[in-house]
Amino acid sequence: MFCRVRLASHLPTWSPGTNRKLWKLGCLLPRFREWCPWLSCRGNKRSASQSQKAEPWDKCTWQELKMPFAKTQTGTFFQEPPRIGNQYLEDAFLQRYLKTRLPPQVLEKVSLDLERFGARVEAEIDSLGRECELNPPTLQHYNAWGQRVDHIVTCQAWKRMKEIAAEEGLIAEAYERRCSSWSRVHQVAKLYLYAPSAGLFTCPLAMTDGAAKVIECLGISGPLEKAFGHLTSRDPRKFWTSGQWMTERKGGSDVAGGTESVAREHPDGTYRLYGFKWFTSATDSDMTLTLARILDAQGHVEQGSRGLSLFFMEVRDEEGKLNGIEVQRLKEKLGTRQVPTAELLLDGSKAHRISAEGRGVASIANMLTITRIHNVISAVAGMRRVLNLAREYASKRVVFGKLIKDHPLHMQTMARLEVETRGAFLLLMETARLLGLEETHMASEQDLHLLRLLTPIAKLYTGKQAIAVISEGLECFGGQGYMEDTGLPVALRDAQVLTIWEGTTNILSLDVLRSLTKSQGQVLAVFFSAVQGKLELASSISELASSVQLIQDALRRLGQFTQRIGSEGAAVMELAARDFAYTLARIYTGALLLEHAAWPDASSTDAYTAQRWCKQDLCPVDSEEKAGCYSAKAASMDIALVYEGSRVLKGKL
Repeated sequence: MFCRVRLASHLPTWSPGTNRKLWKLGCLLPRFREWCPWLSCRGNKRSASQSQKAEPWDKCTWQELKMPFAKTQTGTFFQEPPRIGNQYLEDAFLQRYLKTRLPPQVLEKVSLDLERFGARVEAEIDSLGRECELNPPTLQHYNAWGQRVDHIVTCQAWKRMKEIAAEEGLIAEAYERRCSSWSRVHQVAKLYLYAPSAGLFTCPLAMTDGAAKVIECLGISGPLEKAFGHLTSRDPRKFWTSGQWMTERKGGSDVAGGTESVAREHPDGTYRLYGFKWFTSATDSDMTLTLARILDAQGHVEQGSRGLSLFFMEVRDEEGKLNGIEVQRLKEKLGTRQVPTAELLLDGSKAHRISAEGRGVASIANMLTITRIHNVISAVAGMRRVLNLAREYASKRVVFGKLIKDHPLHMQTMARLEVETRGAFLLLMETARLLGLEETHMASEQDLHLLRLLTPIAKLYTGKQAIAVISEGLECFGGQGYMEDTGLPVALRDAQVLTIWEGTTNILSLDVLRSLTKSQGQVLAVFFSAVQGKLELASSISELASSVQLIQDALRRLGQFTQRIGSEGAAVMELAARDFAYTLARIYTGALLLEHAAWPDASSTDAYTAQRWCKQDLCPVDSEEKAGCYSAKAASMDIALVYEGSRVLKGKL
């Protein structure tokens, strides 16, 4: 101890920040001199023998203090974390897309708004989103006096997100149509910048947008006029969010077979709903749309989809009390923990029927279009954000003597992820463009067929892409990508819902087949025509010619497959449904990338992206069919493979 004290007295700039304990002892040096006359300080002369004796101690102490992990020090190196900037200004691909597509006067308005909003995301919204992640909702069943209140408690950041959504017109932008048919592109681009920083407030916004779309299509009148005004308001004091309460205990995508809720009509024309909703997202919303079966005079209901009607209900009554609702519990989920998701008992909830009786499923079709597109937004935005952070990190992190960005293998990995992300982005924006045309009554019959086909395709394909890209993106951060306090792992947990919510990959693949069946093949014919149209300009550019040929070869193989499979029955096509949907996604995305690369303002990276995309198997359905994967024998062996050794089918195979 004395050795350290003497050394402390020799340090002219000693401070509490260096070693608090030694600093305190240094203050006591005058008293120590009285107690220990042999103790020397700076400026005092020591004898040779004293110096000789003290020298080894001085060296020892100096070495100890130079050690990087001595006392409260923890080393000399601290990694600078990646930080987001203005996500609009840092996204050259987004800017180039808007420049090539939007009319000049629309481009100027949209660009100014997105640049301003990008700055707000960086300065304010991103930190609020992180707060939502760290403070998930809780459920308070009873108040201090024992009364049942079922109050869902959300953090202040979640409430602030609702205000910002109104201020920024994240829903209103699509329905004001200030940019005509480009209003949806404007809204989707804004949500694309917002989603990764939103703390999952994108979930209630998706259902709010879907509810507004349903109301607009059904007709804005009566109680729906009030609701539509709230859903599309830019005033935070008036803005409502909507839930979507469809799933019940039998639940999942089979709403026709799984809906048990019933509705009893009252003399005033309203209904009272009774049932158990197993999975209700954004349960703290102001209103909801839900399905139920109407009881007849004898108390009977019609089963199947024809027995379902669509209802609108406010979550609370005029006194602010829950509208015949009991919140049983909040769901514990892998991800999306920021969003209050609950099990609800409806016990006489007052509601208004808004669809024709028995036309509930048909009436929610427009909602599914919107919510599936929002799913795509979250998928593509999640990919973009993890890549932006990873490339920023690669410019700061030094390993093996150089920055990560200077390691070619790492850049190759990130380039592959970039190709996936750019392809997904164009698929998203193409769907938004078509939706904008439909909403402004400017869509051709071909556009409407494409919108019907591309919506489930984009949702199912980008959901899978997001999980793969975000997982690989986290690997770009090494161990830090696995640490919760970095805020990175939540991106992967939240991404997993994208393949499940609003229809799993298999359910949506079957939906793609339904679109072909209902249109009697017209949808597929339109697909072929649209792809060929997008290749026209690119086919005249030598740099892109080989990639164009790859897309055309894939189209040829797809055509041959559909001809072969057409005579083999629905069961075979159902086995091929997933690969068929993937094929449509890869071919159409390739065509979009080639079209983008052929524009006059395209960059060399646009051409490179298209070339890289087209080198994958663009027609997996043909490859798998030729490998015998859709035969009856293959279907039987699939069961044998999965259940081999299982007690479920033991002895029966």
